[in-house]
Amino acid sequence: MPATPRKNAFSPFRHGDFRILWSATLISNFGGLVQSVGAAWMMTQLTDSATLIALVQASNTLPIMLFALASGALADNFDRRTLLLGAQAFMATVSLMLAVLTWQGLMTPVLLLSLTFLIGVGQAIYNPPWQASMGDLVPRDDLPAAVTLNSVGFNLMRSVGPAAGGIITAAFGAAAAFAVNACSYIPLLGALLRWHPQTPERLTTREPFVSAVGAGLRYVFLSPNLIRVLARGALFGFSAVAILALLPLVAKSHPEGGSLLFGLLLGCYGLGAIAGALFNPRIRERTNNENIVRLAFVGFAAAALTLALTDHVWLHAVAMLPAGASWVLALSLFNVTVQLSTPRWVVARALALYQTATFGGMAAGSWVWGAIASAHDIDTALACAAVPLIIGAIIGRWFRAPEFGTLDLDPVNRFREPPLKLDLRGRSGPIMVLIDYHIDQQDVPEFLRLMAQRRDIRRRDGARNWALLRDLEHPELWSESYHIATWDEYVRHNLRRTKADFESYEALHKLHRGDAPPVVHRMIERHTVDASDDLPLVGKLELP
Repeated sequence: MPATPRKNAFSPFRHGDFRILWSATLISNFGGLVQSVGAAWMMTQLTDSATLIALVQASNTLPIMLFALASGALADNFDRRTLLLGAQAFMATVSLMLAVLTWQGLMTPVLLLSLTFLIGVGQAIYNPPWQASMGDLVPRDDLPAAVTLNSVGFNLMRSVGPAAGGIITAAFGAAAAFAVNACSYIPLLGALLRWHPQTPERLTTREPFVSAVGAGLRYVFLSPNLIRVLARGALFGFSAVAILALLPLVAKSHPEGGSLLFGLLLGCYGLGAIAGALFNPRIRERTNNENIVRLAFVGFAAAALTLALTDHVWLHAVAMLPAGASWVLALSLFNVTVQLSTPRWVVARALALYQTATFGGMAAGSWVWGAIASAHDIDTALACAAVPLIIGAIIGRWFRAPEFGTLDLDPVNRFREPPLKLDLRGRSGPIMVLIDYHIDQQDVPEFLRLMAQRRDIRRRDGARNWALLRDLEHPELWSESYHIATWDEYVRHNLRRTKADFESYEALHKLHRGDAPPVVHRMIERHTVDASDDLPLVGKLELP
């Protein structure tokens, strides 16, 4: 049975802003890939250490693990366009420094790793708001196609960028490759400056940074489907990065090896990725997500073993094709799953945590496989990397990749902040909420089932100390209680309610018996009591 209805793979191009930004990103990706080839090959000229050579890949991926969540929290609370512009300007500046220092002959292994790390920091800041902006650029129905087109664009450049990088590095040196990258940021900066997305009116104060990070962590770790994606993504990144991290050494091991061969092997990888992206919609129609993930793990394992067990250049080139296809099949599927399983208020943070897990796995893998190659040899490291890839395919039997979410995660927008008789500030708290229900005995099993869903929704959206109480003298009376840190957090908690969440809310109201809707008690806790203080502590209001 088809996993998803067939969609036009190019439908996002109907939207002008997406089309312009995608085209500018294409040029930026080209420059980034040219720079990657120049940096990786330059490190082989500065040192013979396999660990340092593999750490060039880690220096690009480690910052994403370290800073992506912070960027996601900022992207969910501030203007995403401003973050995108700032990150691009920062990366352009560092790339220019890289070119100038190399041109002057001042580059060292440590300095090269440091500057590529800083470019990775810029990418870590850029990625979450960019990925989250897909939902602002195209409607939900076009979102899977937009994510896939982003992969197509990157891998289209991967099919020509590394080869061009190899030619530029061989003919003019690494400094020229770094200069090309610095110039490639200009079109994207221009496209971002002309883009003016519509931003919804903010109904609450901005969430404090630490609280926003905590909310993102809480939402993801209370969402089982997202946990599965993060775990499989981390394992895939850890294992699959062995090929990318050690490819400069594979190219150098051939008698005819050089920066041009390295670029050509990466070009084959990019061609395979393009093929995977183009066939992606058709594959999704014919099988489920778990089978696609298994195929990606097995495809990468086969490529790693081919590189490890053969010495022919043409076999190595052929092996890069399924590796590229497997890469885009797995990572685009994980990305779309996260986006379609997460409401807009937290989508950048969820994507950031996914990227943290995946790129953290890549950073760890780059170090591990580089260390194994240093202690033994390249072939041993690649063969060892195939083992967790095969395990990753097998564990899908018990830890399946979820199907794309079909729930409506748009905000329900039914909450109205109630008028209070007690003068509160936004940071006042803690707030305790008590909701009374009258439930007939025959409806108790269904009520408890719905309340179990309600508990998970409440906790995921910020509630603490959730409890369900039953009156001993009046068994038909039930009370749901929970705590929220501040009044601002309580308002945010209610504004996070999605249309899918509202279904359980409506079902609970149908079970409620009585002439009036369930009554909500909103209370602020007082830990000291002053006998002269006669202000009311409880506001008793009907739920709007």
